[in-house]
Amino acid sequence: MAESPTRKMRIGRLAGGSVARYIDLVYRTSRVRREPDGADLDAFLLANSPAIVAVWHGQFLMAPQAKPLELPLAIMLARHGDAELFAEALARFNTTLIRGAGANGRLKDRGGAAALRGALRTLQQGVHVGMTADVPPGPARKAGMGIVTLARMSGRTIIPLAAASNRFLVLGTWSRMTVNLPFGDLACVFGEPIHVARDADADAMEAARLAVERGLNQATARAYRRVGADITRTYPPGATVQYGSLTREATPPLGIELKSYRLVTRMLRPAVPFLLGARARRGKEEPARRGERTGNAGQPRPDSEIAWIHAASVGELNAVLPLAEAMRTARPGLRILFTTGTVTSARIADRRMQPGDIHQYLPLDSPKYVARFLDHWRPDVAILTESEIWPNMILACGARSIPLTLVNARMSQRSFERWKRLERIARPLFSRFDLVLAQNEEMAQRFRDIGSPQVLSVGNLKIDAPPPPIDPQALSQLREALGDRPFYVAASTHDGEEQMIAAAHRLIARRHERLCTIIAPRHPERGIGIAEAMKSQGLTTVMRSSGELPTASTDIYIADTIGELGTLYALSPLAFIGGSLIPRGGQNPIEAVRHGAAILSGQHWSNFSDAYEALSACTGVVRVTDAPSLAAAVEALLSDPRELARLSAAGTTAIRRMSGALDSSVIEIMKLLPEARELARAGT
Repeated sequence: MAESPTRKMRIGRLAGGSVARYIDLVYRTSRVRREPDGADLDAFLLANSPAIVAVWHGQFLMAPQAKPLELPLAIMLARHGDAELFAEALARFNTTLIRGAGANGRLKDRGGAAALRGALRTLQQGVHVGMTADVPPGPARKAGMGIVTLARMSGRTIIPLAAASNRFLVLGTWSRMTVNLPFGDLACVFGEPIHVARDADADAMEAARLAVERGLNQATARAYRRVGADITRTYPPGATVQYGSLTREATPPLGIELKSYRLVTRMLRPAVPFLLGARARRGKEEPARRGERTGNAGQPRPDSEIAWIHAASVGELNAVLPLAEAMRTARPGLRILFTTGTVTSARIADRRMQPGDIHQYLPLDSPKYVARFLDHWRPDVAILTESEIWPNMILACGARSIPLTLVNARMSQRSFERWKRLERIARPLFSRFDLVLAQNEEMAQRFRDIGSPQVLSVGNLKIDAPPPPIDPQALSQLREALGDRPFYVAASTHDGEEQMIAAAHRLIARRHERLCTIIAPRHPERGIGIAEAMKSQGLTTVMRSSGELPTASTDIYIADTIGELGTLYALSPLAFIGGSLIPRGGQNPIEAVRHGAAILSGQHWSNFSDAYEALSACTGVVRVTDAPSLAAAVEALLSDPRELARLSAAGTTAIRRMSGALDSSVIEIMKLLPEARELARAGT
């Protein structure tokens, strides 16, 4: 026997009331964050009243509680069985209904024309109208033309709205209907208003439709990020989420390899105190700051936007310091959180950071430590440098919807081949980067091939970095100590190269008897070992860390100190750049060129191939292969000041032609920040 209409109505009211009580339960038991909040929200809604409030289908459950309850709202709701349930629920939140929805290409009349007329009347009466921007049966998160048409005909603005919680269930519907759960965090985010001109033509209407998509994606991403939730769980098939002008697709699920890595890093936590203690005894950790390595913050989070920049070591830190300065200029009030992984880079960061910047050690890549770090600092954008790939950190940023970028990104052919073999690990990781800014197009293609969705070739940030600083007093003392002796600096050397440099010294000294070779090892803590090796070969050696200057009898002066490369490059007219006589890929020649030094290098320079290729094209570098060829090159240049000056000038010309990466990087990164108003107003 069929149910009577009265019985159906009673059941509908009962079910609708239950849904309303559930929405109220979630709201009352959640820690609620609104953007804007308080009086700012009231002023925002008043300034745009009445407006068309847009939400995504499947993400609307908590939307009634996002607005002040005293604010009247009429919601456009389709005519079908499921809608009746929500109609009864919405009536409890000072909300009336406009029945009908767009057909979305279907022949069936769903009352769209009548709903449009009703919405126009409602707006004319000064009442806000709420509606979903995407239309059943999909595609989900693709705005339809109906909401834009209503805005054009009414002259009212469209305001994107998103509500997200950190505890939720996702149903297998076409829109991935999300059910928020109680006793958690809830964020309600209103996006920037979108205006549609009354005389908008077809192109302008399409542009407005895309603007609605972008605005809703940004607000939704912002809401999930505010509560530290994984937005990718809510992605319908083929859907995207967008930051600024960048689109991020649903990421691949984790395979057994990454799940095993996460498990192993959890299980190894009991061994961490012993590991950190051993490293501290070798001078590789600061005992007073060991807590930072387990994610414990060394200071409170400032109440402002934070850009987190991680630079593993000294070279990467020098490259990103100008980036940080440019970001502050583009975004006044932005605070920079630097993290590094070595004691050396931490000391340089402390010296070179601007007032208001923060430095912390990067936590070890264990899920608990990473979560502790991110939950405290809640960065608005995360910027990793060059080739820093920490799986748990990357996955945690993705889960919290923190926009993630890799700047000055580089990947050698060898690394690319390794990642291709580990594709089940590579794709879930690299697909979670919202933006990769590669050093050249060849490297950019490698990142694309292993799953990075947005990759741009912008050049090498180290080209645009200022030269490392000079200590005028130290420079003067060294010049006085060396006097008119012939000398050159071998910088950033690695184990295995110092022996060849010592052999070259003996060869050069046959003609230049008073030669002094200055060795600045890549890792200063190796200074004692290098000194002992040099003394065993009969060479008179002095270590700078002892506070001594080279004397008239010094053969090898070991600059085993931190942060003095700028002074050494300014001192010496000739610099050999290490890591290149052995297969280490070479070190950065640009810093030496910036100080006017002529460049010598070995054959292994894949880490800085762009810079070395540009130097080669301008004949601005001399390549050597072993101790005899190094000796011959140094001897020839020390004997020919004109050729030394030409080589220096050619290097300067080559580096100047490669500049521009800094400006491009800043423009792209700023698009990732929430509501990038400054750049949008500037027309960038």
